[in-house]
Amino acid sequence: MKDFTAKHYAQRTHEKMREVLMEPEVPSPAVHYHMVRGGSDQRNITIWEPGKVGNEYIKTYGHYHVGNLDETYWILYGEGIAVVQKREERNGQPVDDEIEQVYAVHVKAGDSLYMPAGWGHLVVNIGKTFFVTADDSPVNFEDVDPVSMPGHADYEAVRRMQGFCYYVIEQNGKPALVKNSKYKKIPETEILQARDYPLKKG
Repeated sequence: MKDFTAKHYAQRTHEKMREVLMEPEVPSPAVHYHMVRGGSDQRNITIWEPGKVGNEYIKTYGHYHVGNLDETYWILYGEGIAVVQKREERNGQPVDDEIEQVYAVHVKAGDSLYMPAGWGHLVVNIGKTFFVTADDSPVNFEDVDPVSMPGHADYEAVRRMQGFCYYVIEQNGKPALVKNSKYKKIPETEILQARDYPLKKG
């Protein structure tokens, strides 16, 4: 049995996150979040630092799943907002700067959130403490960089657009959504409660 212990952990630094931030040049915490990956036999754990970059809350990089792969997040601690978006398709190919559907979902400890195949997602920490989730996304520890940029996920499309179609910022002491001007088509949306999120497994 191979020992993959050394490959379980990675951190997402500010230097890497600058590619997808609303204001990349604003001072920021050195590390935005921590990833502990368990592979197919265990859950993966993500821990967000509290804080903001300018007015934008600390978030994950965001990605689309490659192939017929769905994912469920279980919120273990803290409070956050998940942004889940689906690109338009033309001739069977996704169009990065045109979004067909998008949801922003307020989640807290005890909630779960399902992300269907073909959708992209990122999660934001809107609280003053760590935000912690578990998820069931597969990890191939044979990959060169299995935790930080797993091969089953498309990060490049998110990098090209400097993030998702909405940034989540603090406005008047509360979370608010700001459109990313790099996108040509962004559906209107508002922050939902987890119970009102329409995407369900099965």
